[in-house]
Amino acid sequence: MSSHTRRQPGIRLHVDLDGDLLPHRNVKIEAHLQVDVAADGAPVDLPAVELAVIIAVDVADSRRAAVQALAAALRALPDGISFTVLGGGTEPRRCYPVGEDEWAVANQYERRRAAFAAGSLPLHKDGPRPAGYAAWAAASRALLAGRPLSVQHLVLITDGSSAAGETRLEEELDACAGQFTCDVFAVGTDWPPDPLLALAERLHGTAEFVEDGLAQAVTGAIQRLRRVHTPQLPIEVTVRPSVRQVSLTEKAPRPHRLGGLPQPGRPHRWSFPTYQWEQGRRDYLLTLVADADADPLETELQFAMVSVGDVHAPVVARWHLPDRSPPHAPAGGDSVRSLNVTARMRSALRQGLVALEARQQGTAEDRLGQAARLAAQLGTEWVLDEIRAVADIEDAAAGRIRLRTVDAGTLAPMILRAGSRPGGPLTEAVGARPGPRCRACRTPAGSEARYCISCGRKLL
Repeated sequence: MSSHTRRQPGIRLHVDLDGDLLPHRNVKIEAHLQVDVAADGAPVDLPAVELAVIIAVDVADSRRAAVQALAAALRALPDGISFTVLGGGTEPRRCYPVGEDEWAVANQYERRRAAFAAGSLPLHKDGPRPAGYAAWAAASRALLAGRPLSVQHLVLITDGSSAAGETRLEEELDACAGQFTCDVFAVGTDWPPDPLLALAERLHGTAEFVEDGLAQAVTGAIQRLRRVHTPQLPIEVTVRPSVRQVSLTEKAPRPHRLGGLPQPGRPHRWSFPTYQWEQGRRDYLLTLVADADADPLETELQFAMVSVGDVHAPVVARWHLPDRSPPHAPAGGDSVRSLNVTARMRSALRQGLVALEARQQGTAEDRLGQAARLAAQLGTEWVLDEIRAVADIEDAAAGRIRLRTVDAGTLAPMILRAGSRPGGPLTEAVGARPGPRCRACRTPAGSEARYCISCGRKLL
């Protein structure tokens, strides 16, 4: 196992991986990164004057009652926050503030006027289909470009009435990535989850089904933004020349793959932007694909350096001769394996629900059974609760379930939760940090051990 920890005020970075590799041309090296951010005396809440928030309402006029609660959310805006409300029919348009000003700054007067304007918000009516989610993202990008504050955020409220067959969303998300973040609140039941999950994943937010309590959901999203300790915190990875591919995936609290940006003039350095850092911990899986042809064997090699702010930690492993591979499963890979098992569990749950929505009973039963087995293994009760909503779990540990007849309208919110539900740090799945192991005979040891139980050598 390779395990390295570095500290600086406010940030703690820990890298954990299996350091025993067998050489060939395309070896996958996986490392578990833990990043902890502490407030260290900083104010608990970010000043509201550093936030710019767009509230976009993308619903049909027939669902006007679903957004009546928006007035309550506007009345709860904190003093000093910059805000804009978008609505519209075939194209998004600014509904508040009115006049030439694109932004309002919340105070008692602006909140009262905005809440009043919410009652007559223009919504989709019968006629041409609305413009689609790409148009809402593009309008938000244009507005936020003129408000360069520390935190820029879009709150999108939708009932799925935007145009079907979205063709520009991926292109627009490429343009928006890194410019602002986004939370999506879905109301009603007639919306496809995939584009909402794409919005949340690419723009570093969450997608959530809100049956009741829309005002509280919007207010809660803005309160979370004020708890942001670091609006943007890139994770930089510098690799040795033998590393051919680099990827980084956030596993907790919000599972999604990060987009890496190569650094001009530095072909072996990548930057992975991350956003909305609150005080607490995040877990990442770093994957490297390396070529062993030109590297020495049985020698510790630094395959990468991970940097978060001014904190750095190496990714160190060694190539072992095939006939000298360790006889025991390496303890250092425990946390990496737990991250991968958790990812498979979430994927199986989502795939099973999608298959059930498509009435593919065999596939649904297989995937949901797999999710139940992995959830039982990890002790992840919320996944088992989701499965119980659509099936009887006969034996979770064995992955045996029996599907029930369910209302198709309940599946889209479940798919949304499976793809975007925030989770806490993976302490239960990962367990305690692995202890040392003997470098001579490779025997694993307990975390408090000082000497090898097999050969008696001192553990390093």
